[in-house]
Amino acid sequence: MPEQRIIDAHHHLWDRPHSRYLLDELTADVRTGHKILATIYVQCRSMYRTHGDPKLLSVGETEFANGIAAQCASGLYGDTRGCAGIIGFADLLLGRNVDYVLDHLVAAGGVRVKGVRNTTAWHADPSIISNPVPPPAHILIETAFIEGTRRLGKRKLVLDIWAYHTQLKEVELLSRACPETAIVVDHIGGPLGVGPYRGKRPEVFKDWSVQLKRLAQIPNLKIKIGGFGLTVLGYDFHLQADPPSSDELALSWQEYVLTVIDAFGVNRCMFESNFPVDKGMFSYASMWNAYKKIVWKFTQQEKDYLFYKTAAETYSINQSDF
Repeated sequence: MPEQRIIDAHHHLWDRPHSRYLLDELTADVRTGHKILATIYVQCRSMYRTHGDPKLLSVGETEFANGIAAQCASGLYGDTRGCAGIIGFADLLLGRNVDYVLDHLVAAGGVRVKGVRNTTAWHADPSIISNPVPPPAHILIETAFIEGTRRLGKRKLVLDIWAYHTQLKEVELLSRACPETAIVVDHIGGPLGVGPYRGKRPEVFKDWSVQLKRLAQIPNLKIKIGGFGLTVLGYDFHLQADPPSSDELALSWQEYVLTVIDAFGVNRCMFESNFPVDKGMFSYASMWNAYKKIVWKFTQQEKDYLFYKTAAETYSINQSDF
């Protein structure tokens, strides 16, 4: 399916000790055989300012992503509109006062700013960590966080949420409390596979799928399919002698992917790469091939929603530009 149009609904960029993934690396990946129209950049604590108002340090990340987007829009780096949408960071625990930060984010990124994500993935077991600085427990149902989420809805900005399957009840409570805010659940809702959940995939799948179906009943919720390379999900492809093939990936992921699509419908699901995080387990090309193989028998209209239309509609990406 080389002509299948794709919007990569979730990726990061950073320059860290022993880990560099900037425009050159992104460009190399999107040129590996798939038709990547555009990408959505999601906050990851990159390029924060080092001085000024502490509440506004994260604005540096939006400035950085917007600069990458401007480079891509020049056409000098290929046809892909990298960072066409930007999910920045504004501390929603500021409640109503988050408007001050949102004003600065929008000033820095303009129409490319589509929403916000906070650090929210939390578990009581110290072996389950996916953020360098874990958030407070139960942050998603804090009164201030709920008010901050409502402020996003008033601006037509999206809230992306990264939460483990053990937090999906809190995602449900937040979503029901903020019906005017569009909310996107990242990484299929985080079915854990490490710590006390290692070796218990069937039990986790049952708990995850039950809660997932409850989330699917909430109209302001959508979901991203991907993140399978996150170590907390329990896959060990990085330990193999050779990288996994797309067939191997498709076989491992199929039940999860089809369960998500069956619950939410294609018009509320979007595929993501979560690169470079997931790059440690498989290649960009194999990942997209795996997704394509899983939905091979879907209609073209259904594929279009999964691969680019849902992302375009959710993040207000102008499809007429493609």
